[in-house]
Amino acid sequence: MTGGQAAGGAHSARPAAAKKRAAEGTLVGLALGDALGFPTEFLAVQRILDSYGPWRELKPRVTQGVSYITDDTQMTLAFARGIRTAMTDDELTPARLAQAVREEYVTWYRSPDNNRAPGNTCLTACGLLMTDRTWQDASQIGSKGCGANMRVAPIGLVPGLSDDQRSGAAQLQAALTHGHPTGLAASDLTARAVYLLAQGADPAGLVGQLRVYASENRSRYREDWLGDLWTCSQDPDPVHFIRRGWDECLAVLDRLDTARRTADPEADPCLYTGDGWIAEEALATGLLAFLLFPDEPLTALRRAACTRGDSDSIAALTGAFAGAHLGAGAWPGEWADPIEHGEELRALGAYWDA
Repeated sequence: MTGGQAAGGAHSARPAAAKKRAAEGTLVGLALGDALGFPTEFLAVQRILDSYGPWRELKPRVTQGVSYITDDTQMTLAFARGIRTAMTDDELTPARLAQAVREEYVTWYRSPDNNRAPGNTCLTACGLLMTDRTWQDASQIGSKGCGANMRVAPIGLVPGLSDDQRSGAAQLQAALTHGHPTGLAASDLTARAVYLLAQGADPAGLVGQLRVYASENRSRYREDWLGDLWTCSQDPDPVHFIRRGWDECLAVLDRLDTARRTADPEADPCLYTGDGWIAEEALATGLLAFLLFPDEPLTALRRAACTRGDSDSIAALTGAFAGAHLGAGAWPGEWADPIEHGEELRALGAYWDA
């Protein structure tokens, strides 16, 4: 089937999330993980240990009073700003979101601060989004890089959305640059995890809830949000297209379910669920680091940052999950206060928490 309302209906009130300031905790946590993983990305674990000491003692690097973030947080902010623009009268539609987020991604692309090792897919797609072609034409249909979901957390924090809106918006923002169906499904799942944790879901049952959600949505191509994107692929029909993405995500969720129960917390999480360069592995490895230490947010961030893979993206997602679960109080001032763009991150969080 295509389109349709996802199971669960709309959720208009979010008292649990607001009480613990989950939106603020998520956005600040994402930026903290990004900053912590910034210097360790591309390094082998032993090189990280040799350069920075024991992984349980890692701290964000502060330069002239600032903990600098990467393109992960920059694009998260771009998406968040696009959501705010698209919802000026509290209504979220595909056309308005696509236009607003497209403009924000192009602004990011042109920014002189876009010098934090951005991914090639984002750069290529955003360059094409500057032209008059449709966004579907600009989308990189063969890419499922983690740029698809490293930035998706804000849509899991917006109150009053239906499950269909949240899912469609998560997939659309990914598709503007990363058109591979696995990038779409992994972004949807990442936003779903943030939403569930912000609502008070028990981390112990989170993987099971995500597997059910993936199975329920496996044959749902969101034509109202994605348009004819699927025709840019070699798939015979839209359902075949989207199933490929959900099936890859279900496979990595199976690995995650085993790893969360059997993984050695002292070992690199990438050994169990992948290095995080691609979207489904970034989701799984970011979740694994969080689930190993669900009530120890700084330990979770440190574990995520001391990895052989895409350390900043993995740690950014871990920080988003931990912040959604524990709220703004998870992050001590000596970590949170110096974070680059901290004022805007906290203001956006406060807006959605309210």
